[in-house]
Amino acid sequence: MTTQTSTIRVRTEGRTAWITLDRPPLNILDIAMMHELDHVLTDVIKRSDFIVFEGAGPKGFSAGAEVKDHTPDRVAEMLRSFHAIFRMLARADCVTIAAVHGACLGGGCELATFCNFVVATESAKFGQPEIKLGCFPPVAVVTFPMLAGLRASLDLILTGRTILAPEAKQLGLVTRVVPDDALAAGVDELLGDLRKLSPAVIHLARWGLLDRAGMDFEKHLRDAEELYLDELMKTEDAQEGIRAFLEKRAPVWQGR
Repeated sequence: MTTQTSTIRVRTEGRTAWITLDRPPLNILDIAMMHELDHVLTDVIKRSDFIVFEGAGPKGFSAGAEVKDHTPDRVAEMLRSFHAIFRMLARADCVTIAAVHGACLGGGCELATFCNFVVATESAKFGQPEIKLGCFPPVAVVTFPMLAGLRASLDLILTGRTILAPEAKQLGLVTRVVPDDALAAGVDELLGDLRKLSPAVIHLARWGLLDRAGMDFEKHLRDAEELYLDELMKTEDAQEGIRAFLEKRAPVWQGR
């Protein structure tokens, strides 16, 4: 069965759901799309053992959150809407898989790497470029140190550099790398492996692993949100970075 909102497509097969970010060419997540994804997930999570996230079109999984929604009058709503998705996924009992091709940047990278499994094509590009706009990625600030370690997290988040899937796998951000023409087959192979196992045992093992990882995601995300809204967004440089991007010019940093 397939259903479609204006920006989200859902296909279900038994207790597996494929959620497609459908706002090509780069599936950029604006506030309206975040609300649609939240609504879809509220329904799909209740009846799924496995959820696969993918991006529509040839250019990529998602290039992240809409920069226009980072302006002072919209940023609080944007963070609240976007982070509601992660809070829901953090509490969900289903296994999540990201099927990644092309650009996987900013909020798109946060969403993909938050999933339990990440299957990516060899040419897929991962990155958190927010620092170049005078911002930082709150979810990645919380999750990257656990996934990739502090040193790699500092490198990726403080430079905003983009890496290819093989390097992302070495760092622990990607589970499996497949040829560019074999993404669907790679996801199907993973699903085939998982479906042979007990959903109840997978559920318990997953929670056990997440618990032993020692990360209180929701607490740390609240802390990151407060830092972002109460301190970062009050700096001149954060507002300059967003203005410069929207005006298509180089930012002029003031250091405050």
